[in-house]
Order: sequence, then C-alpha cells, then structure tokens
Amino acid sequence: MATGAGTHDIGERGSPARDGGPRPAGPGDVHARDAWARDVDEAVAVTVRALRAVADRDWSGPAAGLEWSCHETAVHLAGDFVGYAAQLTGRVTDAYVPFDVVAPPGTDPAGLVRVVEATGGLLAAAVRTTPARVRAWHPWGATGADGFAAMGVVEALVHTHDIVRAHGVPDGWAPAELCARVLDRLFPHVPRTGDPWRTLLWATGRADLDGAPRPAVWRWYGEPVRSARLLLCEASPNVGADLHGGGDGGFTWADGGPPEGTRIAGRLVAEAHAAGTYRPGWGPYAIVRAADRRAVGAVGLHAAPDADGLAEVGYDVVEGARGNGYATEALRALAGWAFAHPATAVLRAVVDHGNAPSHRVVTRAGFTRAREGEDAAVYELRRT
Repeated sequence: MATGAGTHDIGERGSPARDGGPRPAGPGDVHARDAWARDVDEAVAVTVRALRAVADRDWSGPAAGLEWSCHETAVHLAGDFVGYAAQLTGRVTDAYVPFDVVAPPGTDPAGLVRVVEATGGLLAAAVRTTPARVRAWHPWGATGADGFAAMGVVEALVHTHDIVRAHGVPDGWAPAELCARVLDRLFPHVPRTGDPWRTLLWATGRADLDGAPRPAVWRWYGEPVRSARLLLCEASPNVGADLHGGGDGGFTWADGGPPEGTRIAGRLVAEAHAAGTYRPGWGPYAIVRAADRRAVGAVGLHAAPDADGLAEVGYDVVEGARGNGYATEALRALAGWAFAHPATAVLRAVVDHGNAPSHRVVTRAGFTRAREGEDAAVYELRRT
C-alpha cells in the first residue's frame, strides 16, 4: 500500500486499554455486562434445545461444512466457552491459556449437551463479573467482556447450526434479535439484510446471501479502530492472502476496490506471517464506511515501531471515494491507535513530490514536513 501514490508498501493489535490495562468505567458498565451475559444465557438455551432435539442421533459423522465430527464440534464449542471465560478471569494479554477441554471416551450426545450447557454458564458468569476496564487477548483482536460474550454467542449459534444441519434440521431456529446484536458487535463491516440469521451464516462462510457467494475468508473484529465516519478493520494474514490472491478479503468494496496498493499490502502481511515477523495490529487495515459498511481503501503501518519508536504509515483510497477526507480521517484514527502504545514515538509518511493530494492528506492529519528527498518528501508526526 502506498503513501498516496502507490510507491511505499505497508506491510493485530492492542492499545494498553485493549491489552489488559485500565480503562475508565462508567455507570452503565454493570448493566451492559449483564445484558451481554443474558445474551450468552439465551444463546446457550437455544443451543441446548436444538442439540437435545438431535441427541438421539449418531454424532460420529461430520458436522455440516466441517472436517470435525458432530461430537468433535460439540467439544470444540465447550472449549470455546471455557477458553473465553479463562481469558477474562485470567486477564490474559499475550496468548490463549494453555489447556484444553476433552470429553471422556464413551460420552454420548446427551452428555455432550450437558457439557455445552455447563460451560456456557461459565462464560456467562465470567462476563457478568469482569470489570469493564479489562481487555484480554484473542488472535482476532484483544477485547473485553462484551466482545468475548459476543464471540461465545457466535460460536454457539454457528456450531450448533453445523451439528443440527448435519441431521437435516432446517435453519430458522436462531433468534433474529440476538443475531443482529452480535453482527453489530463483531461484524461492523458486513452490510445488513432483512434476515440477521442468514447474514450471520453468510458472514461466517456458511451460506450464500441474496445472490452473493459466501466469503472465501472471514473473521470478526473484537475492537475495530473507530472514527466519526469510519471503521478500521485489520487485514490479518488470512485476509491479506485473500486480497493478494484477487479476493475481497471478506469486505464489500466500493466501486473500484480493492485498490492495487491494498492487494500489495495483503501480500506483505501474509509474507510477514510466513516468515514469523508478523505483529498483530502493525499492518494494514481496511477503511470501512460506517454508513453503508463498504470498504473504501486501506491504511496501515509498514511494521511495528523500531528501536527508536519510529513506524512508517501508508494508505490508499479507491478512486470513486476520493475527495471525501477518508484518508485523512483514517490516518488520524490510526495515529491515535499507534500512539496509545508507549513504544511509538514517531510516525513517518513518505510522499512523492508530484502527489499533491497525498501531501494535503498528511498535512491535514497533523504531519509536518521533516526533510526532502530526491523523489519524495518525508513527513513526521511525533507523540505529544
């Protein structure tokens, strides 16, 4: 991805608040946590009802669309519930807690349903009691109790779908309002349709939607970087590889997207992951318009800050969306995210001399001209 002109390519995340540090609590925090815990309870209840309806079947066969058996899928779901609860109660900031959930040999489907019900209750309890300031690690973005609650709801609904669909149960059993809430919380980049359940299945790669094929890759966003009009959704390695390969990265793009610089950035983040140098958060982000949930470009960092606290930024916007201030707004939002990390002291942008629009973008974003090169000017923004 280039700094405006396509000449400087940019290669997941957590500010101190996102990675377990303090964040001010408000008077509505307890009520919000309790609301999300009730959502977990509701998801577990509908999941258990659906699973019990097929508990007299053979669960040794594959779940719909998965390589796992129905038995393995149920155990996986229980592991998700316990794992998410442990991230919150352990205040974990760097990896998953190293343990696993297993079912003893011979556990029948009815026993697995009891395991799912019990472990879902553990997640709901953890959500109710975790302070709002806590942020715990997840590979798709560190987040708080509300984020892990929403993740648990998604896991419950989609994996129960995988199991019951394998036994011929039609869709339609999941509560629409519950689906709508987790779509709003975790899938801010997915355009809405009239059917939240169908949209959730599409967003998780399980169904077509209004003639649109299911996405080749998908992910949710625990805490996207937000500004007044935009959401910045990071392009993690699987998303980057899809973009580089000609895919859409799981985004619905405005006309003309993704731009070429974004596809190059996707290749770089995928290569960094393969080389073992990938740092979550310190790469490209899709710029998503909040109004219509369409991606209009990308902004990001070439790499994490170096020993001097310096990181270079880049951006590009699809031609049809230029002139609306999106690049400037996205760059400001990204700078705020980057400077929330103590390791970041200076952000740098290198702009070709002939790229007048990009000079305006960095200037409006608060960067100042630091020096001139033969072909480009170097701008910097320092921590204040």
